Amino acid sequence: MSSRKPAAKKSKTVTVKQATLDLLRGFGIKRVFGNPGSTELPFLSDWPDDIDYVLALQEASAVGMADGYAQATRNAGFVNLHSAAGVGNALGNIYTAHRNQTPLVITAGQQARSILPLQAFLYAERASEFPRPYVKYSVEPARAEDVPAAIARAYYTAMQPPCGPTFVSIPIDDWTHATSPIEARKVSREIGPEMDAMQTLVKALGASKHPALVVGPGVDRAGAVDLMVRVAEKAKASIWVSPFSARCSFPERHPQFAGFLHASPAQLSDALREHDLVIVIGAPVFTFHVEGHAAIFDGGTTIFQITDDPDAAAVTPSGTSIVATMKPALSALLDLLPESKRAVPKGRALPPAPKAADPLPVEFLLHSLSQAIPEGAALVEEVPSHRPAMQRFMPMRGQDSFYTMSSGGLGYSLPASVGMALGRPKSRTVCLIGDGSAMYSIQALWTAAQRKLPLTIVVINNSGYGAMRSFSQVMQVRNVPGLELPGIDFVKLADGMGCDAVRVTKATELGEALKRALAFKGTSLVEVVVDSAVPLLYAQKN
Repeated sequence: MSSRKPAAKKSKTVTVKQATLDLLRGFGIKRVFGNPGSTELPFLSDWPDDIDYVLALQEASAVGMADGYAQATRNAGFVNLHSAAGVGNALGNIYTAHRNQTPLVITAGQQARSILPLQAFLYAERASEFPRPYVKYSVEPARAEDVPAAIARAYYTAMQPPCGPTFVSIPIDDWTHATSPIEARKVSREIGPEMDAMQTLVKALGASKHPALVVGPGVDRAGAVDLMVRVAEKAKASIWVSPFSARCSFPERHPQFAGFLHASPAQLSDALREHDLVIVIGAPVFTFHVEGHAAIFDGGTTIFQITDDPDAAAVTPSGTSIVATMKPALSALLDLLPESKRAVPKGRALPPAPKAADPLPVEFLLHSLSQAIPEGAALVEEVPSHRPAMQRFMPMRGQDSFYTMSSGGLGYSLPASVGMALGRPKSRTVCLIGDGSAMYSIQALWTAAQRKLPLTIVVINNSGYGAMRSFSQVMQVRNVPGLELPGIDFVKLADGMGCDAVRVTKATELGEALKRALAFKGTSLVEVVVDSAVPLLYAQKN
């Protein structure tokens, strides 16, 4: 009998590029967003027909589009950027994706490994450090054959709550190397709450005379708005929206909906003063923007928090935090809650419809748009100076109806609305944006027009940075340069990129212009010239 052992089977090998594309298919990623450079060409060569390459004309737009698409599809967006310069261009929207908790896998080209020691043209020094700390995971693999495994880890990390962007730097010559294929795996993402803590919360809720639930973007991100409504109705609690919430996590016409909390410590504390118990769900405790005394932390109010973000729990200054994902936490709360004997609290009263006038009041525009917007449409917003008016005159329906940026950085919402329209091709997407905001990523119009996306952009033109005008008044500073933006013609800009566009200067023109734009088969833009009166974002200092 022969003592020779049977030869070991040779493991299958493929190129790094093929292994990566197969991984994307396994993860259900059907689109790659990018702007190509020389260090990305080997990855992009002979591009497959079953994965759509979405061209953006600048890297910040590529990341914004991927962010909107990821939020629409609830799967990670895949972005391919150009080396250090491209990552630098994209950093503002990478930061926004971090604050939005949007799952993204961002790859960037790198020069060939053999010439990296020579500081070659277009190389990135310490590439993995560049996007930190605003990515959950960042690496330049030590070997070419490790690239697919790094991308797989980046995907699983991006998708694990709290979600966020990840980054992989890939040298140009890695794509043709041989490697072993990697199968996409199932990784669970839901984390249940500690039941003793939930029982304590339920006991506090039962003893409360006037509880408030403060809902944040984590509820809508988790697809748990219906659960949130059922909990609110069973608890008979008032519902407030957390400061700077980037999603709509509760129907804003619901009879228990109380309103929106300010990012001012004093104003927020005043709004919640009558509540003996405050439960913050899917949001930080709290996001402030201006200085002031937060009386809510003085001990008179019992505070609980339910969050999927351990960092948010760690920085909470008062109360009890329960770390769990939204669906299991809200399901447990719904099961544990007894029927309350409290009276159902009254919600906010909507203001009367604003009257038409010339120059056109922004409130009239927002109310008119709210009336005209199609059923099931998604609104992507970047009008920070007009957000209080929007919250009064454009109540959102709830799940998947509203998106904006959590970072405060402009240049996100126009490309994000393009990604949203790609991810929601059967319904209308509306981008409501200011003239100053629009100019940060105006080139995103081209991608939308080329693809004839069901997208309508409404530009509120008040010829300046309205939010900064307001803050200059609140802070009592004078003669601030750079706040005025005269002479920008958005109709010509949109027309030059292939969009249907019209300008509205009178109230009598608005209704027909919105109706036509929202029904247009493709991408349309309506520029609305409004009264340039300075809106008040916060109470003025004495």
